[in-house]
Amino acid sequence: MKIWTKLGLLTLVGLSLTSCGSNTKNTKGQSSSSQKVETSAGASKSNIYADPSTLSDKYDVIIVGSGGAGMTAAIEAKDAGMNPVILEKMPIAGGNTSKASAGLNASETSVEKAQGVADSNDKFYEETLKGGGGTNDKALLRYFVDHSAGAVDWLNTNGIVLDNLTTTGGMSVSRTHRPHDGSAVGGYLVKGLEENITKRNIPLFVNSDVTKITEKDGKVSGVKVKIEGETKDISSKAVVVTTGGFGANKKMIAKYRPDLKDYVTTNAAGSTGDGITMISELGGELVDMDKIQIHPTVFQKTGYLVSESIRGEGAILVNQKGKRFFNEMDTRDKVSAAELKQPGKYSYVIFGEGTKDKVKAVEQYISKDMVVEADSIKGLADKLDINEKALTSTIDGWNKAVSTKKDEDFGRTTGMTTEVSGKYYAIKVAPGIHHTMAGVKINTNTQVLKKDGSPIQGLYAAGEVTGGLHGGNRIGGNAVADIVIFGRQAGTQSAAYAKTSN
Repeated sequence: MKIWTKLGLLTLVGLSLTSCGSNTKNTKGQSSSSQKVETSAGASKSNIYADPSTLSDKYDVIIVGSGGAGMTAAIEAKDAGMNPVILEKMPIAGGNTSKASAGLNASETSVEKAQGVADSNDKFYEETLKGGGGTNDKALLRYFVDHSAGAVDWLNTNGIVLDNLTTTGGMSVSRTHRPHDGSAVGGYLVKGLEENITKRNIPLFVNSDVTKITEKDGKVSGVKVKIEGETKDISSKAVVVTTGGFGANKKMIAKYRPDLKDYVTTNAAGSTGDGITMISELGGELVDMDKIQIHPTVFQKTGYLVSESIRGEGAILVNQKGKRFFNEMDTRDKVSAAELKQPGKYSYVIFGEGTKDKVKAVEQYISKDMVVEADSIKGLADKLDINEKALTSTIDGWNKAVSTKKDEDFGRTTGMTTEVSGKYYAIKVAPGIHHTMAGVKINTNTQVLKKDGSPIQGLYAAGEVTGGLHGGNRIGGNAVADIVIFGRQAGTQSAAYAKTSN
């Protein structure tokens, strides 16, 4: 049976949000179908993948990559009257978007206003700039925050409703938008985008490895794609690259950040930097290539991410001595640095029954044997081999801080709505590679720029393949906003270019 017919029975975009991507090494030219890909039982069973025999030799817009940015771009290009196609090297769609957990950050939204959250674009801008160490591309960041509310509305218009608010590290208000039931955003977002792709009859080809972006007369002219063992030339008026970062490419990690070469990764197997490499070969400028984010709460045995939203709903971090050691809601880089100074360079995420009820992803952690649970603090302390007196003192101190809304120990001001009480839970975590802020340089029209600042005609990029927006550290919830905001812009701008291109 051919690969495409088998794929019709595969689940689309399982990779349950917080799940870890396979750490299987993926090198350029390796057959996607040979890679191990985790899917979830709850994913869609509809066959949205196109039959390879129907691949045309010409499209208006080619989108390389089928994560959130790619599917968003395709939808906007189609709605603008173009004939787009999505080419995905992996056996299933979704990429890192499927693994997103916290939510989508946005300011001045209808959801915030309805729930009485006082927020502003300027506040969102300043807090993201501070979180990135002041090194963010300010033009991209300004466009990002000013179009964030529009992203929430656009998703809602397309049946993807994010009306449950929480908080992530470095943010002063609840501006992280997630599904109504508080579940992780990734799988829900991908499923919704998939449904919109299907409704618009946008062809999505999997196991289709784009190996080169072609040019003619100084303009992008299409791509070379390897599909069913054959390399084909596909022409187009514009190309949008949304292939993600390189968090699963050990060679690239070692090249740009040798100090991180032995870290586990939370990234999907397809996050190997292919788009960055192809654009670099065309003369595209690369920025912030050493800016690689490690996330402080990664389950080391499998590289499974423990969502930041769990801290946003009251969890604390405790070291082996049973003590908190830092403001858990500070930015990821600072929390990770503090964690690495603890005995053994790890910590425990400690939380109670109330947090478990608010964060649906906890059920995933329990199902994957990541969680230690007990009916008492003593029981938890015994299981973790932590001093009971110290852990009791820490939890009592935290519960008092929640009650008084004043964290005298570390000055935490967010995620203080839930005590650690009832049944007690713990997950052992340590830092892991999570996001590459590095990538190709774009302008606010998502045009890929050369080193001289001029655009490569007909070439656009969006999402984690790009660099500059997040500066030296990405705020949790900003990546999902990034893919929707700039995915929309890439689709709109590539369509406009294609309409006027000869």
